Amino acid sequence: MASSVGTLSLFWPVFVPTGAAAIAYAGHCAYYVDWPAVVLDFLTGPGRTSRILLVLFLILNWKSLPLAWTVRVFHAFFYHILRRNASTPPLPPRALFHYSISSSRTSMLETDYNLHKSNSTYFADLDVSRSHLVTPLLGPAMPKLGDNATNRLILDKDGKLVKGGFGIGLGAVFCSFRKEISPLQGYEMWSRVLSWDRKWLYIVTHFIVKGKVRPTSWDGKKMGPLRSKVVKAKAKGHANGTAVVEEKSLSKYVFATAMSKYVFKLGRFTVHPAIVIEANGLLPERPGGWRGAEDECGGMEDLGPVDESDGAEWDWKRVEKARREGLVFAKNFAALDGTNDLFDGGEDGAIGSWPLG
Repeated sequence: MASSVGTLSLFWPVFVPTGAAAIAYAGHCAYYVDWPAVVLDFLTGPGRTSRILLVLFLILNWKSLPLAWTVRVFHAFFYHILRRNASTPPLPPRALFHYSISSSRTSMLETDYNLHKSNSTYFADLDVSRSHLVTPLLGPAMPKLGDNATNRLILDKDGKLVKGGFGIGLGAVFCSFRKEISPLQGYEMWSRVLSWDRKWLYIVTHFIVKGKVRPTSWDGKKMGPLRSKVVKAKAKGHANGTAVVEEKSLSKYVFATAMSKYVFKLGRFTVHPAIVIEANGLLPERPGGWRGAEDECGGMEDLGPVDESDGAEWDWKRVEKARREGLVFAKNFAALDGTNDLFDGGEDGAIGSWPLG
């Protein structure tokens, strides 16, 4: 995993300059092309039907083309980095457990012999969805974490400065499939932080029917329609014929649910997720801090009453309650790491060894 998390340290010094140079060269070449003549010849010249059909095929399957995954993931990075500036207000602590929503559509090349989205293709979508969550939520402080020699945010157990490049590694992914997604059907991915422990940050992602669910608010600029927290329904015995009732379960719109876990590294040193979250201003002040207690996440003392009413401040008790509720599921997910020890190398034999695996 050390090699995988080190990739992030190459983002600014390698990928950004290389990508900028490639775009500049492509723009330079495109400037000297007679585009009206090219388009006219494409649409009217010999073989136009085959070319048009090929372009249509590529458009419908663009996300399955070579390098498309790289474009999608790096688009998420650049989109959030470029739109962030000094005037952009930081996200409030309540945003820590809020969803990041991204949309996609099943391409024909993602469709399996059952004529629905292949199970294996969900994991590529998860990479993109998590990028749209982590970059705006935890990305602002990553330059400070990477320059640890100056900011001294990460120290080892002896209080010594930790050196190395900052990176993020994906430790595991679990996906539970509930309903099929049809070819060319649109869907949304709703990702949020579920919980964290002393090593892992857990993220949950729901694949949702597109356009069926809306959030009740946005953290900042409005980015689409909203929904009310309650709905009205016909009811007997009321003078106005209506009554406020709880909204029905939204799980009927869920295609699948996935859980992922991230680890943060500075060199080979594992960075406590609370350090990363706290550096982004998303952890309210807590007595004794957020690390170093029984579970190295701030202690397991009784929380007492927690105010979760609308408009209530997201204090440390409310954040900790949400973390513990998510940790109930996250611990079971983390326990699956033990299945690695089940491998015995075919001690009692094997069925066979096959080509094209």
